[in-house]
Amino acid sequence: MSWLRFLWQIPTALLVLTALLFLINEYSIARPSERTNDIPYLSPNSPEFSAERHVLDVYAPNQKTAQLRPVVIFIHGGNWDSGSKNLYAFIGRRLAKQGVVAVLINYRLSPAVRVPAMADDCARAVLWTTQHIGEYGGDPNRIFVMGHSAGGGLAALVATDRQLLEKWKLPFNAVKGAILDDPAGLDMFDYLKKMEFPGDEQYLVPFSTDSTVWRAMSALYQVTAAGPPILLYTGSRTYPGIIRSTQKFHQRLLELGVKHEYKVFPGKKHVGMVAQLFWKNNLIYQDLLKLVGAPKSD
Repeated sequence: MSWLRFLWQIPTALLVLTALLFLINEYSIARPSERTNDIPYLSPNSPEFSAERHVLDVYAPNQKTAQLRPVVIFIHGGNWDSGSKNLYAFIGRRLAKQGVVAVLINYRLSPAVRVPAMADDCARAVLWTTQHIGEYGGDPNRIFVMGHSAGGGLAALVATDRQLLEKWKLPFNAVKGAILDDPAGLDMFDYLKKMEFPGDEQYLVPFSTDSTVWRAMSALYQVTAAGPPILLYTGSRTYPGIIRSTQKFHQRLLELGVKHEYKVFPGKKHVGMVAQLFWKNNLIYQDLLKLVGAPKSD
C-alpha cells in the first residue's frame, strides 16, 4: 500500500512545486520594478470620486536612466460591469521589467454608470498621466494605451475620439498609439442593432437603449486618418462579435491609411488572449516594445 500513498502524494508535491516556481518567477519579475498603488487620478474632493474606481497603479523600473521611459496605460476588461486593475499586476510587472512605465487603471462600472462615463474616466486617467508620470520616470510625450476585451474598446476610444480628448483638455496627439488585445465594443452600433446572440440585451445596461450612444461609443465611427498607430489582435476562437468588429475596424484603418498591424492568434480564445501576457516574451509584448520604442532589456 506504500506505493499507493506515494502516488497520492505526487499531485500534492507537484502542486507545491508549481506554486513555488510561480512565486520564484514572480519575485524575479517584480524585483526590478517598483509599484505605487491606488493613486487617485481624480480629486478626492470631487463629488463623484470613488476611492475604489478612480485610482491607478504605477509600475516603474527600479533602474534609473537619464532618459524618460515610454508609458503604457492598461485598461482592464470585464464586460463593462466587472474587473479590476489588481487582476493584471503581472502585466504591470512584465512591462516594467522590459523598460516601460506601466499605468494600470480602474474606472467606474455598470450599472452605476454607462460607457460614456467609463470613457471619461479613462481619459481623465490619461490626463493625470500626462501631468504626473514624469515623477515616476515616464515620458509624458510617449503615452500609449492598451486594453483587453471591454478595456480594448475603451482604449480604442481614448486613442481615436477627438471629442473625448478635447472634453478633458487633452490634445489629440496625447496618445501616441494603442494596443488592442481581443477588443470588445469597436462597433456596438451594429452589434446592438442586430442582437444576434443570446443575452445580448444585457449590453443595453452599459450602453443604454439610445442608438446614438452606441455609435458614439464605437471607435469604428470615431477613428480618422490622423489617428495614432494601432496594434490589433484577436484569437481565432474568440467571440464571433469580436472577430467581426475587429475585422471591420482593420478594414476601416486600411481605408484611412492609419498605420497599424492586425494579427490573429490561432486557437486562442478570449481569456487566453490576455492570459498569454503572463509570458514576457509573448508576441504582443514584442510588437509593443517596438511600437513604444522601449530600451532593450534582458
